[in-house]
Amino acid sequence: MAAVRFVAIGDSFTEGVGDELPDGRVRGWADLAAQGWSDAVGEPIQYANLAIRGRLAWPIVEEQLEPALALKPTHLSFNGGGNDMLRPNADIEHIADAFSRVLRRCDEEGVRLILLSGANPSPQLPMGRMIQRRGDQLSAAVVRRIEDRPDVIRALNWPDRELSRPEYWSEDRLHMNANGHHRVAARVLHALGFEPPEEWWSPAVHRELGPGGLMYYRTHVAPWVRRRLTRTSSGDGRAAKHPVWVERTPA
Repeated sequence: MAAVRFVAIGDSFTEGVGDELPDGRVRGWADLAAQGWSDAVGEPIQYANLAIRGRLAWPIVEEQLEPALALKPTHLSFNGGGNDMLRPNADIEHIADAFSRVLRRCDEEGVRLILLSGANPSPQLPMGRMIQRRGDQLSAAVVRRIEDRPDVIRALNWPDRELSRPEYWSEDRLHMNANGHHRVAARVLHALGFEPPEEWWSPAVHRELGPGGLMYYRTHVAPWVRRRLTRTSSGDGRAAKHPVWVERTPA
């Protein structure tokens, strides 16, 4: 078997926000999937992660895709659009075009694409109906672009109703917690043809959502609004956590 070189690009979903380790570092589904992949094949794999929180779909493509391809990966994962859907007048088809660009460049470079849709946070979010509608539209638009491409590895999380339950989400209700990231990692490994650890599919810890009402808006919504008004991003000044290859070896 040829050596696996897996690079991930995206936003907070792929960076791993919400799955924080005790030392403050974020882990997330891509880190978990890389380790699980190495465990499954019984060999070391090379892993890189260029994702940065707060990025819109097209900036992900414009800033991360070519550096990722320059690493000469065998597999590249892409997800984007979650931040776009929160903006007024989101252009769903334009967002979906970013997926077409990534697929075209992967074809040109001979790289296997792992395409993900994000998990659905709408049941517990303000403006949940709008987010649900836009997410449904984006999911359908992306699937249309790959419907004749059985070679694209698909790990589609948006339709997963189980993953929308509170047990899988952090207190900001927008980012998955460790439970959610493990379930997404399990889906990626399953799409690759491996059997993930059974416990990754279900919550390790059952919990309720954090504070609601005014406290939720003050703690989590107000900072987001402030960033929109000041045209700043939660990812400003941040660098990718694994911009070059790191080795994952079987546990």
